[in-house]
Amino acid sequence: MKHGDPLSLAWQATISRKGDDPAVFDGTGSIARSFQAIETQASAFEAKMGRLLPGAVVAVQIGNHFDWPAVFIACLRKQLVVLPLDQSIGEQQRDAALEICKASILVSAVRSGDSPHIIRLRTADTIVDWGKNVPSVLKLTSGTTAAPRAIRFRSHQLLADCNQICDTMKISDDDLNFGVIPVSHSYGFSNLLAPLIARGVPMVVSHDRTPRAVLADLTRTDATVFPGTPAFYQAFCDIGDVQLLPKLRLCISAGAPLSTAVAKKFFEKFKQPIHSFYGASECGGICYDRWGTKFEDGLVGQPMQGVEVELVEPSESASQIRVRSAAVSDGYFPEPDERKLGNGVFIPDDLLARHDSALKIVGRISDVINVAGKKVNPAEVEAHLLRFKGVRQAVVFGRPTGAGLRNEEVAACVLTSAGVTESDLLRFCRIALSGWQVPKRIFIVDMIPTNERGKISRRELARQFSARDKSSPLRTLAS
Repeated sequence: MKHGDPLSLAWQATISRKGDDPAVFDGTGSIARSFQAIETQASAFEAKMGRLLPGAVVAVQIGNHFDWPAVFIACLRKQLVVLPLDQSIGEQQRDAALEICKASILVSAVRSGDSPHIIRLRTADTIVDWGKNVPSVLKLTSGTTAAPRAIRFRSHQLLADCNQICDTMKISDDDLNFGVIPVSHSYGFSNLLAPLIARGVPMVVSHDRTPRAVLADLTRTDATVFPGTPAFYQAFCDIGDVQLLPKLRLCISAGAPLSTAVAKKFFEKFKQPIHSFYGASECGGICYDRWGTKFEDGLVGQPMQGVEVELVEPSESASQIRVRSAAVSDGYFPEPDERKLGNGVFIPDDLLARHDSALKIVGRISDVINVAGKKVNPAEVEAHLLRFKGVRQAVVFGRPTGAGLRNEEVAACVLTSAGVTESDLLRFCRIALSGWQVPKRIFIVDMIPTNERGKISRRELARQFSARDKSSPLRTLAS
């Protein structure tokens, strides 16, 4: 075992306390793994790793598998560096990540019931020289380009994030986490896997992501904590004839902004508030809405326990922030960017503003639209569109016009009730917005797609609804 490794030590304390208690349940509520069974499987998997040298990178692509805890603990003990990979990642992206991170082996499982198996790779004949701060985990992020890069985390930083989450959200081993968000994502890793290992918080592993199935499994398992995304809560609100979830005491939303309309409807339907959780892969949790009943778009609450948040430009109405905590990672790999991430400080691209005693997200530096030299914050236009009766969701983005490298025009995709037209919305915008803020086009769509994290890409919408493509003036994203 890695001498003094904080997560390994925390796991040993968990094992001595929990023993044969249930650790992982399936969607029916049956016990899939006890804590002792995880310990036994970790030892067996450690032996399968063979003679991998400390510091070697182990890519793990097994979905939400019952054996994720055992695989991770085995890697901790052998001082190996875990690289979580999404099941849905494309083959080309996966191969690029394996190459960039110099992975030695790939732990893979095609189906949730398959035992994880090891594929030895030819991408890394030598171990990365990590220096004195050898990471325990590399979290993948695309950054500002399409090329993947990784974020270096040591064990004590992962443990700090877990502790900050559990202490702020008051999650204990009396709770039962419901795991439908991917463990391979930073959100799932920090809210599901780390609390199980470090604090003995059991979890349900759900393999059916359809909203009605998730609700059924929540009822069957008596889960008490649901870490979800806005897309799940929107879908739950749209399902008719559902029962209340009396055992569910904490609903968390992260990965994308939670709209006021969804939060209100969910509260009315299920009698449960949704608590917005704001974080980043680079530093874990940042802010948390402890109330859940303020119903304000973009509200992310107050800093987490143990997290310091400072406005970079406090005199401005909206500003980037500096995040300091014990959970901030060591930096990016393979190329560092110390102006953005390093020395215990992370500066996200989000723009935040004060709202009473809390903070709210009002946009992103990269989302600002340049209209003939004037800057348009898409969040302001979205907020106005959402005031129109019948508009359920709005995403505003900039489309290059071809009249200069940085010149763009404002466009929007909206999800509406029947009968709302583009002309109605354009007239509504012209009444209250400045001329340069008014969208040139508003596309009424059947669905605004999100990825597994519940995120919407303005860049992808700009590509799909290119201003240069005149052949299809109105398209939907449902096809």
